[in-house]
Amino acid sequence: MADLDLTNPFARPSSLPYGLPDYAAVREEHYRPAVLAGIDEQRAQVEAIATDPAAPTMANTLEALERSGQLLDRAGRAFYNQLSADATPGLEELEEEVAPLLSDLSDAIHLDSRLFARVETLHRQAEAGELVLDEQDAWLLTRVHTDFVLAGVHLDEASKERLRALNAQITTLEATFGRMLLAATNAAAVTITDVDELRGLSDTEIAAAAQAGADHGEPGTWRLELALPTDQPVLAALADRSVRERVYQASVTRGLGGEHDTRATLLELARARAERARLLGFEHHAAAVVADETAGSSQAVHDMLTRLTGPAVANARKEAEELTGALVVDHPGACLEPWDWAYYAQRVRSDKHALDESAVRPYLELDRVLRDGVLYAANQLYGLTFTERPDLPGYADGVRVFEVVDAAGAGRGLFVADYFTRDGKRGGAWMDTLVDQSHLLGQRTVVVNNANVPRPAPGEPALLSWDFVITMFHEFGHALHALLSDVRYPSRSGTSVPRDFVEYPSQVNEMWAWDPQVIASFARHHATGEPIPSAWVDTLLAARADGEGFATTEYLAAAWLDQAWHRLAPEDVPTDVDQVEAFEAQALAKVGAALATVPPRYRTRYFSHIFGGGYSAGYYAYVWSEVLDADTVEWFTENDGLSARNGELFAARVLSLGGSVDPMTAFERFRGRPPRIEPLLTRRRLDKDG
Repeated sequence: MADLDLTNPFARPSSLPYGLPDYAAVREEHYRPAVLAGIDEQRAQVEAIATDPAAPTMANTLEALERSGQLLDRAGRAFYNQLSADATPGLEELEEEVAPLLSDLSDAIHLDSRLFARVETLHRQAEAGELVLDEQDAWLLTRVHTDFVLAGVHLDEASKERLRALNAQITTLEATFGRMLLAATNAAAVTITDVDELRGLSDTEIAAAAQAGADHGEPGTWRLELALPTDQPVLAALADRSVRERVYQASVTRGLGGEHDTRATLLELARARAERARLLGFEHHAAAVVADETAGSSQAVHDMLTRLTGPAVANARKEAEELTGALVVDHPGACLEPWDWAYYAQRVRSDKHALDESAVRPYLELDRVLRDGVLYAANQLYGLTFTERPDLPGYADGVRVFEVVDAAGAGRGLFVADYFTRDGKRGGAWMDTLVDQSHLLGQRTVVVNNANVPRPAPGEPALLSWDFVITMFHEFGHALHALLSDVRYPSRSGTSVPRDFVEYPSQVNEMWAWDPQVIASFARHHATGEPIPSAWVDTLLAARADGEGFATTEYLAAAWLDQAWHRLAPEDVPTDVDQVEAFEAQALAKVGAALATVPPRYRTRYFSHIFGGGYSAGYYAYVWSEVLDADTVEWFTENDGLSARNGELFAARVLSLGGSVDPMTAFERFRGRPPRIEPLLTRRRLDKDG
């Protein structure tokens, strides 16, 4: 392919601070030639490494691999970030074209016997003591060698050819699932024509729903847009039971029938993954995935989920009895339904603690939570300061860019905040990086946090639920993992750690949303500036563990579904789309996680994490990471909590290391011992006294 036209914004590194893509100059038509040229460039660079006549060294093999693909990295990261946050039909078509090409490039690298021979030589030299490496170089060599082996480099040529076809198929199917789910979720939004049906929602929420209706060409209506999980935030507030049922049914029927039916795609995907795992010598896809995670084995994952499920379900059943008592006051003789749970949980919580979440919302304005909560805590712990840079371009309306400087005055990178929903944005909340920190390439971090807060009507504040405040702190924990990264190699930067470790720092960061000092900083009335009453803070803290039965059970049900689909042999994957729901029911019943009132956090048809994202057979990672998280929160609590000293230690021993060392070694150095599960059991009320 010809060299990339120099007028293309990706032809050279961005001249903007920290390499932020110049989205003001980028047009949709720039992505395709840049990505294709980047693929060609990296192929040529890898070919040069594989055919280098010199004996392999760290510099001419592993460092050369780390330096390769910079054009593709620039263009690809910018492209996939925009595809996730502001997709267009053109971007979706391009993804369909390039997904198999990128899969083929990965295979061209990891299935290249010549390249692996160079890596293998270095690996043997290191094992024999002939090659002396420091910890970061030694871990890079270990990881790269493992990546080649797990990718199938030892297969014969016929098997490699089949593997390439499967990898391309899987990549394409994942992209297809993501597009179909986005369309299904947008199509499932609930339109309300009588404002009285929205009783229970705040004036701000009703105004946002009216704005969404107008934005979709239906002025005079109210549009309730769906979040990614089964449980929708509005279900906690809507007083009209029939409207709650409509919203719930819209949520759980996404991907079921019609033009956006995801079932054929997910079945084909499950079958292809199962075949690939068998080809690679694994019993099933779950075994192939966990082989490269800290859990180590599918049995370890199974044992963990089993240990938690029984107590969680028992707690959920107790909670259901309590909620039923509240329900029958309003609806004598009624049975508790899934669409009732959040509403009556809120009612019971209000009665028990004399605090309604709707009363708290006016104290949770998005910008103040961000500046005086999320960023404030990062300043107190890690000495970071954040200055908004309106001169730096975002990729869509409402995107904000902050420059991050550390306590010594050194720039650490950029934080990009994109919190409002838009039609082209996939559901949920997530973190991504546009630039990875590395000393080898002289780069600092550019990190993005994305979410889906309904955009308020003009002039109105964006008021948050308490759950979303926790989400903001969670996603910013990922951002901190990237911003505080201090590693040599880009492939080891920030969150480049095993999937069942990556959620650990982000879950730790949630603790600061509950810290009284932090709450006092951000929880102020949006109109008056008055602090939230201290008695309300005490109530929030007292109610923190309420509903753990529901929360743990809905999560575990989803984790079990993930395992069930990915423990199948190819021939055992259902062939009829109408078998999907039956498979789900049987899988949950088998492990004792089937509660009619507590559906899985994600049903199979809209389980984006595992069919459209990177969590296939890895959704267990959240609770696996939470073992480390709860143990670390105990450490912070024992050592006086929010302090610069504690932040310095956690950053130095965990966050700054990214994936440059064995993650469990890093944890044990930080904690002084292996992790203990008891703090998690206590937190989730799963211990024997809970």
